[in-house]
Amino acid sequence: MTVREKVQGLGLYRAREPVILALLSALAVFSFLAVGGLSRMYHAQQEALANRWFTRGTGDLKDGHFNLAVGDFRAALRYSRDNYDYQLNLAQALIGLKRTDEAYAYLINLWEREPENGLVNLELARIAAQKGQTERALRYYHNAIYAIWPGDKEMQRRNTRLELIEYLLDIHAKAQAQSELIALAANLGDDPSLHQRVGDLFLQAQDYEHALAEYRFSLKSDHHNPAALAGAGLAAFDLGRYSLAQRYLQVAVAANPDDEQSADLLKTTELILQMDPYRPRISADQRTRIVIEAFAAAGDRLKSCAAAVNSSGSNSSETLEQSLVDSWTKMTPKINERDLRRDPDLAEGALDLVFEIERQTKAACGAPTGTDLALLLISKLHEGN
Repeated sequence: MTVREKVQGLGLYRAREPVILALLSALAVFSFLAVGGLSRMYHAQQEALANRWFTRGTGDLKDGHFNLAVGDFRAALRYSRDNYDYQLNLAQALIGLKRTDEAYAYLINLWEREPENGLVNLELARIAAQKGQTERALRYYHNAIYAIWPGDKEMQRRNTRLELIEYLLDIHAKAQAQSELIALAANLGDDPSLHQRVGDLFLQAQDYEHALAEYRFSLKSDHHNPAALAGAGLAAFDLGRYSLAQRYLQVAVAANPDDEQSADLLKTTELILQMDPYRPRISADQRTRIVIEAFAAAGDRLKSCAAAVNSSGSNSSETLEQSLVDSWTKMTPKINERDLRRDPDLAEGALDLVFEIERQTKAACGAPTGTDLALLLISKLHEGN
């Protein structure tokens, strides 16, 4: 090849070089786009498969088919290993199968990733509570109450606090339950059923004043709610406010005649109101009759309790003071209308003996019923007066 031909060939190549470079660039771009497209298609397919398994898993979890749900969520995680929601739902399914150690492993990993997640903290609290780890359970419950929640966060936080309160009541931590209930009651809104539920919880925590307030709030919107009426009656009864208890219990029994507990409580309340010798506007004759009836009832209780103690082989001097029997026997001839009218101090002495008999027979023979229960509660009502 001559020099001239070489020069012509080189010139031709130089002329074609931009075209070749353009073609190669276009091919590279096309290849890149094709690979990117294939990658996106692959990931989209993986995501679709993961979502399909996850949807199936949530359905099985909702229906209580925990074993199937575990398989579904594990399949979803094969296509999306680090998905937070998939791992959380798998942990919940494992909890449903009582495989709490496996669930805990997932949950603690999720907690480390998002320590402010409300549901994760709640599930960790439940596991700790189940294992009897009280301090840890309380920590996670409080974390959940103040954590981040999707949707209606106020409702989620309220429900979490309610669950915490029920847990505290289960472990007999009544003082802590009362504190949580007071915090909860401050932000309840106007839902009467919710106020009734909180009233029930205050009753369990033996905070009768707050319980009565919650029932009253509930009854403002639903005047004839039998459960709230019964709760208000019980709370007033436990507060020793027997006239108020009677009013609530009468309406509660009228609204629900099958409520045997309220009916029995109403009978006791009416007995207390009838037999209280210190109630206002009572005549001297009425008080005298009450003293005679109470003295006779206490004597019957004393005799039956002493007989039970003796038949059981217990040492009566330890369980039931013999001096009570002697005192009652000595005073009996004087407990009549004539002597009681002549000697006002005799009535006071008789009532003191009646109340002491009811207290000691309760310790020796168990809780009384009927008139004896009424007398015991009357003694508590006027204790220290």
